[in-house]
Amino acid sequence: MYDVAERAGVSIATVSRVYRNPDTVRAATREKVLAAGQELGYVPSASARGLASRSTGVLGLFFPDFADPEAEAQAEARAEGSVPDGAMEDVELSFYGDEVIRGMERAARRRGYALLIAAAPMDRAGEVLPEVAGRVDGLAVLAHHVPADALDMVSRRLPVVVLAGDQARGRGSVDRIDVANFDGQMELTRHLIEDHGLRDLAFIGGPEDSPDAGARFRGFQAAHLAAGLPLPELPATRGDLTLAAGRKAALELLDRDGARLQGLVFANDQMAVGALHALAERGVSVPGDLAVTGFDGIPLGRLVRPALTTVRQPMPRLGERAVELLLARLADRERPVVSPTLPTAVARRASCGCGA
Repeated sequence: MYDVAERAGVSIATVSRVYRNPDTVRAATREKVLAAGQELGYVPSASARGLASRSTGVLGLFFPDFADPEAEAQAEARAEGSVPDGAMEDVELSFYGDEVIRGMERAARRRGYALLIAAAPMDRAGEVLPEVAGRVDGLAVLAHHVPADALDMVSRRLPVVVLAGDQARGRGSVDRIDVANFDGQMELTRHLIEDHGLRDLAFIGGPEDSPDAGARFRGFQAAHLAAGLPLPELPATRGDLTLAAGRKAALELLDRDGARLQGLVFANDQMAVGALHALAERGVSVPGDLAVTGFDGIPLGRLVRPALTTVRQPMPRLGERAVELLLARLADRERPVVSPTLPTAVARRASCGCGA
């Protein structure tokens, strides 16, 4: 910075203003400083700026690192130029976390912040979370499996926003953002029952400790109660929210003895897409023989055939809202805690028989 100031013939303070608040400096002076910086290869140091301001200029997003063997195998096959039978050629796998990241990154960039993205295996979440927190000004957590004590400790040090997590966890200073999981799943299940006349539906849930999957199952139950149908007491089976889990669940349900199912209602789109592939390999027609639905609204659901009926949740908006709440908490640490719920909407497509 001293070299740039000397080359441009201005003060250190002027150089700082040019790079931090360029609109406060006259155009001619600003151009002279930027030209000097370009000649010298000057890049402002975020670390040095952070020492002076006691801030990093970085927001963080911490989320679980879920391994999806089927998706990883397909990615490796595409990289090697040999896609196995049944795999999705020319399809960029874009899942739930990708959409949240995209929304948060855009919102952070608009407000002059960088975004640090950190993933950790579920069994190391409590260990990794404090390490990430030490590098950022505020942190969004997209992981229901983060130990409560680690979340509490971090939230005492810096602003934390929990995305779609267990509402009972964390201390009072933690803002939360949820989506209307119950309402969305109830509306979708009611559509299957009332509009398509389906009665024998199986719900494929996520991990037992997943609050989102739990709320979706309760919405599934509520639609049955409203229609005067027997109450499903437990999910028909569970999966880990991956393509491979959806494939496995679909095949297990097909091979079970008992009444013939009319529809498979999955707790997320990723499992539903895996099920569509498995059903196609078995020669099961969707939706002719069996309806299939998901939840999330990932772009991949529009590209598979048949296109996936699902509940769309505002994934990019989750990321944007996280940035808004973190910056509001940075500006006022004593502001009231908020827990907004973002709306969902049913997307009726071909996999349930709507053909749209």
